[in-house]
Formats: sequence, C-alpha cells, structure tokens
Amino acid sequence: MAKNSDTVFFGHPVGLAWLSAAEFWERFSYYGMQALLVLYMTHSILLPGHVEHVQGFPPFRRAIESVYGTLSPQALASAIFGLYAGLVYLLPLAGGLLADRVLGRTRTVVLGASLMTLGHFLMAFDASFLIAMLCLVLGVGCFKGNISSQVGDLYARNDPRRGNAFQIFLLVVQIAGIVTPLVCGTLGEVYGWHWGFGAAGVGMLIGMSAYLTGRYALPQEPRLLKDDKVARPKLTRDDWRNVIVLVFLLPVLALGIVGNQEIFNAYIVWAERSYDLKLFGHAVPVTWLLSFDGIMSGLTMVASVLFWRWWGQRHREPDEITKIALGTVIGATATLMLALASLLIAQTGQRVSLGWGVLFELLNDLGFANVLPIGLALYSRAAPKGITGLMIGVYYIHLFIGNMLVGKLGGLLDQMPGTSFWLLHTGLMAVSAAILLTVRVVAGKALAPAYNLAVQAGAT
Repeated sequence: MAKNSDTVFFGHPVGLAWLSAAEFWERFSYYGMQALLVLYMTHSILLPGHVEHVQGFPPFRRAIESVYGTLSPQALASAIFGLYAGLVYLLPLAGGLLADRVLGRTRTVVLGASLMTLGHFLMAFDASFLIAMLCLVLGVGCFKGNISSQVGDLYARNDPRRGNAFQIFLLVVQIAGIVTPLVCGTLGEVYGWHWGFGAAGVGMLIGMSAYLTGRYALPQEPRLLKDDKVARPKLTRDDWRNVIVLVFLLPVLALGIVGNQEIFNAYIVWAERSYDLKLFGHAVPVTWLLSFDGIMSGLTMVASVLFWRWWGQRHREPDEITKIALGTVIGATATLMLALASLLIAQTGQRVSLGWGVLFELLNDLGFANVLPIGLALYSRAAPKGITGLMIGVYYIHLFIGNMLVGKLGGLLDQMPGTSFWLLHTGLMAVSAAILLTVRVVAGKALAPAYNLAVQAGAT
C-alpha cells in the first residue's frame, strides 16, 4: 500500500500511471468492439446471407426470444447488445472471486487480457461470432474489476485522494473513448467491419504489454495460504451492515444509468435516423458521435475533478451518495433534451442539427462524471477489508442490471414515439435520484468517509 508521500504521478503513486495505461488500451479494444457492435448486427451479421453462418445462432436466438418475445432485427440487436454489455459487468464478480481466492489479481488480469485479445480476432469470422463474444465477456470479467481494485489498493482506506484517483483513472478511459471511434469506427464503417475489430485486438495486445511492464509498481497482493485461499479477517457487524446497504443500492444505481448506457445501443440507431450527419458539408460516420462523446466525457471529467478540488478547499465536500444523486439528476436532463429533439422531428418531419447531440452529450457526461467514478470510490472504500475485489465485482452488477434493462428498453425504439421513448428514460433516472437521496438520509452516516465524520465530530 502506498504512502501519502508517493505523489510522482500528478500527486498520486506511479502505479496509477501504469494501471491507467493498461486500462486505456483495454478500453480502446472494448470501445472499438462496442462502437461497431449494434451497427454490425443491424447492417450485417443478423441479415440473411450472414446469420446462417453463425455457429449456434438458432438456439441462441430462441433463448433470447423466450425472454423478450419475437424480435425484429433492430430489437434483436438491442437485446443481444444488452446481454453482452450486461455480462461484461456481471462477470467481474466471478473475476473478483477468482483473483481473491485462487489466482491473485495480477494473473487474473493477464488471463482476462489474453481472452479479450482472442475474442477480438475471432470477430473476423462470421462463424465464430458467438464464440468471440463469449471470449470477450469472460476476458473483461477477469480484467475489469481486478484492475479497479488495484487502483483502490494504492491508497490507505481513508486517504482522501482515492476518489480523485478513480476520476483520473476514468478520465483515461474517456480519452480512449475519444480515440477509438475515430480509429475502429472509421475502419469498420468505411473499410470493413473486421478491420475495426482487428484494430481493437491490436490495442488489447498493447494494453497487456503495458500492464506487465508496470508490475513492479502495483500494490502488493494478499498472501495466499497453502489451500490457495487468501488470508482475510472475519467480517464484523458493521461490515455486514455496509455490505447490505451496498447491495441494496445496486438496482437503484441501475435505474440511474439507463440514459448513458443507451449511447452505444438505441441512441446510435436513433442518431443515425434523426441527426443531420454532416460536418462542414460532408457526411460523417455515425460512430464519430461516440468519439465526440469521449471528448465531452473527458472535458466534463476534468471539470468535475477541478470543481470538487475547488469546492473542497472552501466547503465540506459532499459524501459519495450525494454526488451520485446529483449526477443522476443532471443525466436525466440529457435524455429530456432527446425527448424535445424527437418532438421537433415529429412536428417538422426533418432531421435535427447536431447541436442537439452536443447538448445531450454535455449534460449526460457532466452527470456521469459524478456517477461511475464516485460509485467506484464508494464501493472500494466502504467494502470490508479482505473482500474489496469481490465488492468491486458486486458494484458492477448494477451495470449488468442497467444494461439488461437497456436491452429491453432499446427494443421499444421502433414501437413508440421518440419523445415517449426518451421521456421514459428521464422518469426512471429521476426515480433513481429520489431513492438515492432517501438512502442518504437513512443510511448515509454508516457509509460516510472517516475523514468526513472527523470533520463533523470536530464541528460539534
């Protein structure tokens, strides 16, 4: 565990730099896949002439439709994407257990990177589409939660830099989100889908190399016992209370992210139909919108980090739950803008300008900058010592629930007016914010950071 004097990387341990570099390239590969997936399914792999060649697809489709009912190609693509994105965030729970009890985090992360690399290259063939998807979700499950846990392990439990570290970590992710659609998205849409997927695979190879190079600066892992289990202290009554509250928050957090999680799903389909996709008189690939999302995410993440630093120097900084609720409210106004844009389209019968997309991204990303990284900070800090990796995996369950919900909601795009479609998302997010504020009143003190409690005690 790093000491507070370890500040060589923008006031943080050098291990944060290596972990961020590995995460950048992992997210490059992941977002490269994600940017193309729905378009690839709706324009190619699910169409006649391709879908017949996918090994195991008929029983897979029957299983999907046994849950969702008979689906159109767009609705089927939305459901498959929701399942894929959901499993990406459910399987870190298994990855956390594998790391905590068997392999250790470093070996589990390397295993995940290897599976992801294989999955990206298997996307080059129609027949291996489902196998590739399986390798990718298993790989992310091993990689994602454990590398986030290692970020948290760089700091003492009550080090106030922890939340800022996760914002820096997520800022690197947003930079990857800027680059990826311009590289993988353009290669896939202009030169061929498999070129885009191949570029994602190369990115994953670079990420694994960065991680292995920086192993010297990573946190020391817990000692494995002879029976291959990690030595952990027993959970106290307060530990169990925290676990219960954190688990209760999962479906609440899931409701709060539905607007953001639609960006790679129904939003990209809606945008292809609704925006005037011209820039300086030239048509641009719709995946470039995802690059703009990355730019806006990075800017709003920086703005959020700087704002809370400024605020913390002048006032007592709000606890994580309050920040998450605030971010959810801001995010809800973003989908409200899409509802208004849809209303304008219905009234005029014409596409709307990309200015609506700019407004949507600004509000959505400003809100999300105070949701995911702050949630990671909350769960890594409030989790009982010894099961941090497991609880980070538990945290990602809310993204599984949210993406499964988005997979269902996205299928409604062809069945209801755009205004109603986006207002539905706004309402769900507003409900999430209201419940979060209620939890803050009822159980906020139990989860409050120790340094905040110390300030409160000093004030009394």
